[in-house]
Amino acid sequence: MAKPPLHTCFPNAHEDAARSTRFVESAQTRSKSYMLAYNDPEFMMSDALRPVRLQLELLKPELVQQEHDIQATVVIFGGTRVPEEHIARERLVEAENRAAEDPNSETCRCRIKSAQRVLAKAHYYEEARKLGRMLSEVCLVGLGCNLVVLTGGGPGIMEAANRGAHDAGAKTMGLNIVLPHEQEPNPYITPELCFQFHYFSIRKMHFLMRAQALVAFPGGFGTLDELFETLTLIQTKKIKPLPVLLFGRKFWEKAINFEFLLEEGVIDPDDLNIFRYVETAEEATRIILESTTDSLEKPGF
Repeated sequence: MAKPPLHTCFPNAHEDAARSTRFVESAQTRSKSYMLAYNDPEFMMSDALRPVRLQLELLKPELVQQEHDIQATVVIFGGTRVPEEHIARERLVEAENRAAEDPNSETCRCRIKSAQRVLAKAHYYEEARKLGRMLSEVCLVGLGCNLVVLTGGGPGIMEAANRGAHDAGAKTMGLNIVLPHEQEPNPYITPELCFQFHYFSIRKMHFLMRAQALVAFPGGFGTLDELFETLTLIQTKKIKPLPVLLFGRKFWEKAINFEFLLEEGVIDPDDLNIFRYVETAEEATRIILESTTDSLEKPGF
């Protein structure tokens, strides 16, 4: 965290918190009201303190990033359910074995179909890993680039991108979030740059505060949420334009019918220029570096 001033006449919070526990027992000192506000967990977790917690969740990752001199990021999104190819093959075999035990099960047939589609997308894991590595390698050799790979911190495509940066020996960030089903950070995130959030809104803000480009691999609701957040902010000029790359044209054109939105008159023709499709890590790296090495700026909020 940020270092306190070297010289001050005021005690710091730790010192006062320690002093506050040294008192003569009485009805007054035993009262909850006597506890220092910032040392009272029940008070800090109360509904009334939500604005304070929002501010803290914005501030803590910001101060840590400043400490580590994180100036610019490339945000890489994608499905948590897109694993390495060998894992996808194992899951397909497992689904087929279950179906063989219960050949009349519609659920088993659906699982096979789903496992087949995941296997068909498994090559994106390697592309995301390659992209994370290529961006980090270029920036590590000092070619006018200081980009750090940033993901949602989970498995699948996010793991792959962090893994690629880790392969290159670079710093890499992950922004995890508390979910009903436990989400653990993948092991390739730089430990000092691994954050956990309660609020989706603050997490999404941190994704874009230093973003110089965004790459969206095939994914589900979370990927779509983060993609449309960025498209909307660019469209409404809430942030400065940045490259938004949709990885895998075939998937994205089927998942989102942008042409339909244009035909219906609910978006403008220029809105289709906010993003572009890419198919390889090499292509994505070239576009990102061409757009960022001349000028690295924070999107304005």
